[in-house]
Amino acid sequence: MNRNLVYGILVCAVGMLCTSCKGNKAESEIPPHTNNPNVLFIAIDDLNDWVGCLKGHPQVRTPNIDRLASRGVLFTNAHTQSPICNPSRTSILTGYRPSTTGVYGLSPSIRDVQELKDIVTLPQYFSKNGYTTFSAGKIFHGGYGRRDTDTEFDSLGPGSRVKTKPPSKIIGTTPGGNNPLMDWGKFPLKAEETSDWEVASWAVDVLNGQPKSPYFLSVGFFLPHVPLYSPEEWYDLYPKENLQLPPILENDREDTPRSSWYNHWDVPEPRLKWTLENGQHKNLVQAYLAAVSFVDSQVGKVLDALEANGQSKNTIVVLWSDHGYHLGEKEITGKNALWERSTRVPLIFAGPNIVEGGTYDFPVELLDVYPTLNDLCELPQKTDLEGHSLLPQLGNPNTHRPWPAITTNNWNNHTIRTKDWRYIRYADGGEELYDMKKDPNEWNNLISDAQYRPIADSLGKWLPKVNTPPHVGNYLRILEYRDGTPVWQGNKILPEDPIPGI
Repeated sequence: MNRNLVYGILVCAVGMLCTSCKGNKAESEIPPHTNNPNVLFIAIDDLNDWVGCLKGHPQVRTPNIDRLASRGVLFTNAHTQSPICNPSRTSILTGYRPSTTGVYGLSPSIRDVQELKDIVTLPQYFSKNGYTTFSAGKIFHGGYGRRDTDTEFDSLGPGSRVKTKPPSKIIGTTPGGNNPLMDWGKFPLKAEETSDWEVASWAVDVLNGQPKSPYFLSVGFFLPHVPLYSPEEWYDLYPKENLQLPPILENDREDTPRSSWYNHWDVPEPRLKWTLENGQHKNLVQAYLAAVSFVDSQVGKVLDALEANGQSKNTIVVLWSDHGYHLGEKEITGKNALWERSTRVPLIFAGPNIVEGGTYDFPVELLDVYPTLNDLCELPQKTDLEGHSLLPQLGNPNTHRPWPAITTNNWNNHTIRTKDWRYIRYADGGEELYDMKKDPNEWNNLISDAQYRPIADSLGKWLPKVNTPPHVGNYLRILEYRDGTPVWQGNKILPEDPIPGI
């Protein structure tokens, strides 16, 4: 389809959605309803399924996230809409897919796009329906939501940042531009010298202040985002001499199309090859696990304060991560990929009218969070959202739902995840198919076997019908196609070009 035509469709669609929103009850100022439940909205950056209750790594220790799961519903097959921060957070907070908004990279922010300026975000919707909204840490990507001109929250706490650094990079110079964020390892660091400690402490102070109900408190943690700097004692949980590394298949990418590299063509995250050659693979895994356990302790601080102040019985707690993270699987570290390690994320709901100790194993999406919170808090229905409420599953985890999970990485690159299958189609037509029941590591691409063609075709029917081009001027981790040629961050990828880092 012509790029301008698709773009025109988006402009018209979003315009109609925003117009319809402005005329309904939700867009007027509504006085607080003190019987409505509060919302504690906990976001964790770059946390994959290495969480105790998700069993993604056999040694990980996350007692606080696990106890939250035990008093609510754990979605064991939850997936992000994009395996990179900005488009993922844009999706969960607006209720639209990246293929609808055209936000695929680390920029732009939604209010910097004319067609998206009037979209009502999740915290705005709660504010317009009588909630007081608080926020600290990373909720939107980057500094958006915290600028003087932003109107996403009523009250702001500290933001996320790398507060304390070692004198120089611990792991030395890294490929892909020697990005200062690409670092991990142990150095003298106290908990109170971290951004996440500040964010958790601010949230505790808010809760200790007994805020007037109903409130929407969003708390965004930075770790386990790189650089992986955690207090030293958390490394002691994972001694390197018996540390288990993730299962990795040598030459795993031999059965994937060349275009599987295009979405992470030239990124600052080192390839597995570099971490092995430089003796950093085990160090990376240890640092990641330490960061996961440290941030779990900060989640615990906030949950303890909620309970100590007698507010847990009337507060919906939702915990999620924006996307996963590779630690050597598929020959990469980082994200920007359409496989399980990038797409699968923690998603937990707990609170009033939610089953305790429930698990739901069929696929769900972060896109479902917005309509689910609306239903749980009995807000007026917002009919333009693209997700589906999880309210039926929160009341009965045996309730079936027909939709797969769809993840998008740049323009027209998608994966469809059902309970048993993963299908990937890239913008150039390249494909992958995995039997997730028999092959959970995604080592055997079945797409070339004719007997599986009907399965791939049936899954392909779920691919998004609208694929909005990336917005002009957005080149941060952006892959485009110009006259059939892939273009990564403004530079052409030619057939003879070697894969960076490989």
